[in-house]
Amino acid sequence: MSVAEELPDGNDAALLRQSLDEVRRVIVGQDHMVERLIVALLARGHCLLEGVPGVAKTLAASTLATVVGGTFARIQFTPDLVPSDIVGTRVFHPSNEKFDVELGPVFVNFLLADEINRAPAKVQSALLEVMAERQVTLAGITHPLPKPFIVLATQNPIESEGVYPLPEVQRDRFLFRVRVPHPSAHEELEILHRMSVTPPVPERVLDPGRLLTLQKAAEEVSVHQLVADYVVRLVMSTRSPAEYGLTDLAETVEIGVSPRATLGLVAAGRALALLRGRDYLLPDDVRDVAVDVMSHRLMLTFDALADGVDPEDVVRQILHAVPPPLVVWNQGR
Repeated sequence: MSVAEELPDGNDAALLRQSLDEVRRVIVGQDHMVERLIVALLARGHCLLEGVPGVAKTLAASTLATVVGGTFARIQFTPDLVPSDIVGTRVFHPSNEKFDVELGPVFVNFLLADEINRAPAKVQSALLEVMAERQVTLAGITHPLPKPFIVLATQNPIESEGVYPLPEVQRDRFLFRVRVPHPSAHEELEILHRMSVTPPVPERVLDPGRLLTLQKAAEEVSVHQLVADYVVRLVMSTRSPAEYGLTDLAETVEIGVSPRATLGLVAAGRALALLRGRDYLLPDDVRDVAVDVMSHRLMLTFDALADGVDPEDVVRQILHAVPPPLVVWNQGR
């Protein structure tokens, strides 16, 4: 019997925590990354993992796919990749003298796009339809992707040779951009003890049907009007910083975040609230996901880039300047 069958149907938070614990049984440290992967999954969003090689980005994605269940495929992106390698193509069969459609490896529940910034522009554009519309059009026929569907992409930020930087339009399709740092000395020692022998094997906790139910539960998390107004103020402060007392950011931010950031803040905040066992959204949920939702959508000025300004620091400055609504608990209601 799986864990999902042992727990009561209404105990969504306990089931999600069990999934987190199962992933952490394999992944040492990197708690922030693991939590964001679960939140992106609940929010029906895609996640971009950015870090140097060897920090368990690929292992975390494959482990999550095993724990959640469903089909999984890994595509190693290279400069010679063509769109048909990922979405599929038409193949002529001489036996019946007909063309048949061969679907590509993107038709899975979990797609791991390893080193996504190594793919050329044509592959990136083919991936846009997959990420945004969750469908593929071949020979004039639209093929929907299985549900649920999520793209977990990795990239190396320090690589410069043979790399095609992701365009802004594609970065905007990712709900999260999560930076994955090196482990600490204590975590490094635990990695040595845990992975130098027989590595732990994750067990399946969820299944696609149960995951769709959890995604629907996340969408039904209540959002108060004051919290929605706070989300809008955070987004608008990136477009008109002077109106929110951030005059120094006018010379730093070239273009503010898109409306996808507004939707992403609410969707990710709802998923985080569900993970924390609540059916309502708090300003703290929004603040916790704001850096990962907004930083990769900010376009900085040339001078700011030359000065090495970090977009994440810009978002933290906005969070400090834009006050959240005050939460008052009414014990009688």
